[in-house]
Amino acid sequence: MDYIKRGTPAFKHANLALFAGGFSTFAVLWGTQPLLPDIAKEFAISPATSSLSQSSTTIALAISLLIAGSLSDVYGRKSVMTFSLLASSLLAICTGFATSFHMLIIGRILLGITLAGLPAVAMAYLGEEIEAKSLGMAMGLYISGNSIGGMSGRIISGVLTDHFNWHVALMGVGIISLISTVIFLVLIPPSAHFKPQIFQFRSLAGTLFSQFKVPGLTLLFTIGFLLMGGFVSLYNYIGFELIAPPYSLSQTVVGFIFIVYIVGTFSSTWMGMLADQYGKKRILPLTLIIMLSGVSATLHPNLWVKIIGIAVFTYGFFAGHSIASSWVGRLAVHDKAQASALYLSAYYAGSSVGGTVSGSFYHQFNWPGVVWMIVSLSVISIGISFWLGRRDLARST
Repeated sequence: MDYIKRGTPAFKHANLALFAGGFSTFAVLWGTQPLLPDIAKEFAISPATSSLSQSSTTIALAISLLIAGSLSDVYGRKSVMTFSLLASSLLAICTGFATSFHMLIIGRILLGITLAGLPAVAMAYLGEEIEAKSLGMAMGLYISGNSIGGMSGRIISGVLTDHFNWHVALMGVGIISLISTVIFLVLIPPSAHFKPQIFQFRSLAGTLFSQFKVPGLTLLFTIGFLLMGGFVSLYNYIGFELIAPPYSLSQTVVGFIFIVYIVGTFSSTWMGMLADQYGKKRILPLTLIIMLSGVSATLHPNLWVKIIGIAVFTYGFFAGHSIASSWVGRLAVHDKAQASALYLSAYYAGSSVGGTVSGSFYHQFNWPGVVWMIVSLSVISIGISFWLGRRDLARST
């Protein structure tokens, strides 16, 4: 069969299906983030402990990403994505019925495992089924579904919490995710070019470890870890800061602050073009400096300056993540999908570790403690990016 081409009904169906799938996955993944203050209040736990409802999901996702792609090599791309979306939507609804913090954590860990199926497989599916000339557009639409899903999940959960409670919010996000899953199932074209393989754990482990021997890759994995650690730290605890005096904002208003995610859509494209023109080794440190300046601005007591700081920080983050992840693909000399999976695993592991550890800083030093932790992570990232740029990596910079 021919590859799917731009302008055909199959191309539209594939793009809409993957957009819906990405929307569903990331709405569920990040839907609890604005709810942390309410979860902490209901269960009488600290901000750091409440963040485990988010961190437990991302660490489970980080580990599962390494397995999900290999399972799709055996059972098929569409099958793994379908199972992932259905299981995670139903689990998301169930988490809304949690009556204890332990029940919530167990549900969120299971969610992290089931959520891995789509992000680990979607790009492989597009690469196999879409013609080369149309692949860039298809990838862009899929990624936009991811970012819009993450933004919408946070906003929807914030609004529902204000009008009802966080239980209803989680169930609401799960129901919307289930609707998106039905759209995915109806529209996704079958895999025409997939060739099943035999799963060999020993071979998988060997190629995974060999990625760390490729010059520069470990540094990029570390940057991904630090980037996401800082990013999640800011968004985990900014809600605690803004719902308290002197701001006393509602959950709805705090939820809508996530609309600054839109700047990430522009920054990843614009700064990516600059990286192509001037080199990744020059532009990556610039994006990290932008992050550093943005998070520093949030120390200002004026609300609008804080929001602008959050937007600047978000702009730098998405640009840096886009450049670092694309650099991984250029550096990897074999099993590029596996190298990308390792980067994503480090990325989500960073969100789990950073998001939880920064809770201790918030508990001890309030918002300035979180900011100085993120500043430290950013400075380390800038140092690594300069070190990476000085290495003999001319073919990829």
